[in-house]
Amino acid sequence: MNVSIVKHAGFCFGVDRAVKIVYNEIDVANHGNYSIATFGPIIHNPDVVDDLNSRGVRIVNKISDLKPNEIVIIRSHGVSNTVYEEISKQGNKYIDATCPFVTKIHNIVEEKSKAGYTIFIAGDKTHAEVEGIVGHCMHSTAYVFSNVDELLELLNTIEDGSKVAIVSQTTFNTNVWKECCSVLKGYADCEVFNTICNATSSRQFESIELAKRSDVMIIVGGKNSSNTKKLYTVCNQHCKHCIHIENASELEGIDFGNVQNIGITAGASTPAYIIKEVQVHMENLKNSIENNEVEDFGTLLDQSFKKIHTKEKVTAKVVKVEDNEIIVDLGTKHTGYVSLADLTDDPKLKPSDIVKVDDEIELIVLKVNDADGVAYLSRKEVDKVDGFNKVVKVYEDDAVIEGTIVSVVNGGVIATYSGVRVFIPVSLVGVPKGEDLNNLLKQKIKFKIIEVNEGRKRAVGSVKAVKKAEKEAAALKFWETVQVGDVFQGEVKSITSYGAFVDLGGIDGMVHISELSWKRIKHPKEVVSVGDTIEVFVKDMDKESGRISLGHKKEEDNPWTKFMNEYKVGDVTTATIVSITQFGAFAKIIDGVDGLIHVSQISNERVEDVKSVLSIGQEVKVKITEINEEKKRISISMKQAIDVD
Repeated sequence: MNVSIVKHAGFCFGVDRAVKIVYNEIDVANHGNYSIATFGPIIHNPDVVDDLNSRGVRIVNKISDLKPNEIVIIRSHGVSNTVYEEISKQGNKYIDATCPFVTKIHNIVEEKSKAGYTIFIAGDKTHAEVEGIVGHCMHSTAYVFSNVDELLELLNTIEDGSKVAIVSQTTFNTNVWKECCSVLKGYADCEVFNTICNATSSRQFESIELAKRSDVMIIVGGKNSSNTKKLYTVCNQHCKHCIHIENASELEGIDFGNVQNIGITAGASTPAYIIKEVQVHMENLKNSIENNEVEDFGTLLDQSFKKIHTKEKVTAKVVKVEDNEIIVDLGTKHTGYVSLADLTDDPKLKPSDIVKVDDEIELIVLKVNDADGVAYLSRKEVDKVDGFNKVVKVYEDDAVIEGTIVSVVNGGVIATYSGVRVFIPVSLVGVPKGEDLNNLLKQKIKFKIIEVNEGRKRAVGSVKAVKKAEKEAAALKFWETVQVGDVFQGEVKSITSYGAFVDLGGIDGMVHISELSWKRIKHPKEVVSVGDTIEVFVKDMDKESGRISLGHKKEEDNPWTKFMNEYKVGDVTTATIVSITQFGAFAKIIDGVDGLIHVSQISNERVEDVKSVLSIGQEVKVKITEINEEKKRISISMKQAIDVD
């Protein structure tokens, strides 16, 4: 057995600094007339927190819970500006143990927020560090995203010309951050700051490399620690068996007898002494296994029999076929039983329809009872294993597969593929928010496998990944042929105050509000609704940024063109008063074209107050007295229309 540990396991600089600040302050407080509290647990490690509690350090989650004589220590995650203000109002003193790397992020977002930037934060929006960062974006809006899809959704909501600053949580997944940065290369108005802590990057890289060489990875850290959870996730992608523990005591009872290579890593909130205890435990176990050469007679006798273990795959010979089960010979001291329910899912079949005596079949061990000499096995589990191998293959090939949705569960749906149940989170199902997922039951869908856990035989799928790939392919084809002036029938996908986004078939373009109608409108919803199919044409495009400007209003519908074709100076017509000013009134001649009736042209008599003579909505007879085609201005006269009569 080989036991290896990553170089950068355990406390990072910021956590180590924060913990030392607390312990140093304990010594000072013992000589003063005050006590210590931390705003939230100083780190996500129960051993350290329990030790501090035994020394009189309280945890408060609200500033209002502070006692008058308590000094509060701000943990390494940092807090929002409002927390500092609350402490001052409360009258307590504080010691700021915020990690310098987190403080750097606070300074960036404060500066950019004041400069009018919208702030994007890569991270977990429920994590204390991210909540603190958001609390420093006081002059603009801040949004949090956790993956590339969420980032793209946010980018689509940003108005043209808006400035965006992007930072990351210090412990954000480095691989996901690289994917995000790759996407952001096409957005010139986005200023990107790589604020992932170097220790985090090093720890994740070293842990991944060790996981690739290990049969088992032990990840040490608090169960609530964000960075420890991320370590578990990244290691689990490269090692079949990962174990997340908080301390060495949790290793008791775990069988490492057949394991050759064991790797150990630890989160940023794991003290060195806990890591050492785990390392010593594994080294002692290694020595115990390697030196255990003398065994008693009972042990030797027991080992003369072939052993079987739960979840092991075995080959057995059918010796008897009953109505509801079969009995198999395992080549051990156990009698093997396979129930009908573990043989097939088909209620129409009997055991005799599936196997016969002397058949050799592969089975998975469900349960072993050495005392009674029996074992319970399953053929269905073998099918699942084979099916899971297919799932792993399509995951590695990034292939699109088809399955059937069989159930709706908390947080998503379950689809089956080759007998394997694949979980698809609601955010990746690809249906509108709020839609009843039960409507999808028994439907066939196309999806990709985006995550596999070979240790637990679990898989996560995504319908959105397929749609995204299809959209990217359609977009690539679109850019190869599109020309300015091309006309499309597109579906309105979303509407903002400044325009409407239209799906052109794989790529979205935007129709600015000014391009939707010849009439003045206050909001695009006056003209279009989400789901409408409208005709648009390409006005302008930028392949590098992927942006397309569209037009919708047609020149033949231009009210001014229509007016010039139908009216001339001297014509008398009926107009509707649409607004009143001190110098006269504007009247609509046709939709989109108004003329000015100067106060001197309202009546043959002197008019002192226009409102005493005219009202909005009133129809009046007017004569067209002047047309300024260049400035698109029209003068009309009620007085001269009277003279005509």
